[in-house]
Amino acid sequence: MRRYLPRVQGDASARDVTADELRARIAALESELAAERARAAALEAERDKLRDAYRQLQLDVELLRRRIFVAKAERVDTRQLELEFASKKKELDALARRLGVEPPPPAAPAAPAAPAAPARRRHKPKGRRNLAISDLPVERHELLDPALEGKLERIGFEETFQIGWRKGGPVKLVIARAKYRSDAGDGVVTTTMPKRTFPRLLAAPSLLAKIAVDKFADGLPLFRQEQRFEREGLSLDRGTMSRWLEDLGMTVGAVVLAMRDEAMQTAFCISTDATGVAVQPEPSADKGRRACRRGHFFVMLADRDHVFFEYTPRETSAVVAEMFRGFSGYVQADAKSVYDILFTDPATRNGDDDRDRSEVGCWAHARRRFYEAAIAKDKIAREALYRIQRIFDHERSWADAPPLMRSDLRRRHIGPELDALFDWADLHYAEVKNQRGLLRSAFGYLVRQRAALRRFLDDGRLRLDNNASERELRQIAVGRKAWLFVGSDDHAQAAANLFSLIASCRLHGLDPEAYLRDLVRVLAQWPADRYLELAPRYWAATRPRLDPAEFERPIGELTIPAKATPADQQSPQG
Repeated sequence: MRRYLPRVQGDASARDVTADELRARIAALESELAAERARAAALEAERDKLRDAYRQLQLDVELLRRRIFVAKAERVDTRQLELEFASKKKELDALARRLGVEPPPPAAPAAPAAPAAPARRRHKPKGRRNLAISDLPVERHELLDPALEGKLERIGFEETFQIGWRKGGPVKLVIARAKYRSDAGDGVVTTTMPKRTFPRLLAAPSLLAKIAVDKFADGLPLFRQEQRFEREGLSLDRGTMSRWLEDLGMTVGAVVLAMRDEAMQTAFCISTDATGVAVQPEPSADKGRRACRRGHFFVMLADRDHVFFEYTPRETSAVVAEMFRGFSGYVQADAKSVYDILFTDPATRNGDDDRDRSEVGCWAHARRRFYEAAIAKDKIAREALYRIQRIFDHERSWADAPPLMRSDLRRRHIGPELDALFDWADLHYAEVKNQRGLLRSAFGYLVRQRAALRRFLDDGRLRLDNNASERELRQIAVGRKAWLFVGSDDHAQAAANLFSLIASCRLHGLDPEAYLRDLVRVLAQWPADRYLELAPRYWAATRPRLDPAEFERPIGELTIPAKATPADQQSPQG
């Protein structure tokens, strides 16, 4: 074998190196180089992974910041989207013109977001308070017996007291029942007390209505009402008011049940949503502290007729199925899995629920997911926002059209843009479905909810979004920041009944406080099979049929009118 002598200057001890040794040395160096390259690749991969995680954390922080500090996050400035997607706008406008309609006008830009009392010692009350010695303003109401008046000598009055409410503060109601001298028995006959919804309650209907509306409509917790009453000269503790509200809510539940029965039989579309609520735990045997458990309030908005709330300790498919038992029609909800049972094949359901229901999707939910993805300045998410905004712009342009005309306009003009939107979404979802992030979630929602999101094309009465039910839930979401929790499952159901009546009053333009006052006044004497006439939807037609002279008094017998005909029940709203 030929030997090579390397020439190494300055090294007199250089030796001959064989070709095999050189090849071995080169192989060793190549192996080391490959190992270093592999190590470098691993470090680069780890660096990229950490960089992606850092970017995701930045996005999450920005998203949380927007959710906390921005009031109406999904209201983006559509003028910026118009500029960014000018070419896409021209393409969609050309499609609209070919269909014979002018492109929708751009939406207006989003409006910018708008920028404990000292403790007191509590004493345990003893017995019923003596209102006769209180300093409250007095309202006196004398009850005479028509059958005895003028026949027997009136010798005085027997007085009982209640606390009422008038604008300006609490008042003392003096209910004076006339006493007559008689030769029979003990020689004294007292006017019979009329029927009352709460016979032994200290609070008059006006005070009950005031406390209920302050808490469930205005979010004023009972401990603050207690402080307010104290300043106005009335000592009324929160525990007493809590018991009053529970009795009131359970009693008026009969009217809410009548409303619900009518909605299940006649409603065209029910919009629903749910929110959580903390429930105070029951006292334990060892009197130890325990955390609140979680319950749920469901809201159901039946067309423009009724709003009613349901409390459930658990949010499950079985609970949802029971709430909608007996209803056939459209159900508008978000894509929560608990609602899936409503839209399954009736033959596969357990029990006797054989009703057909159709799911209506919510475009506000779809848009909100893309808005969250667009926080990272993702151009695809912004294009999705622009496409969805055009659907709302179209809908806004014919908002005053009759349902039949609106349905035809939707199919002819929104339908083609929906087809283009879903084709575009399928293309991009295939690219991102194996990636983590908000964009995959947004496109996944759009693709999976395709049928439900297109459902509004079926009928002009259907809405694009479920915002109406979310607005009703806002009363609970805002109020629970003040009153924090409900005392028990029973108290939660009583609260749900009061929430139902107050929300229905707002729906029909009624004053909730005046309505609840009147309802408590009339409920004890109203026939049980006609409670639906007392619902807010029909109250504007029912109240004028009562005798004004009788009804304006806070106590007394009422002349109940005959059962209402369909013409009598026609409310001013419709």
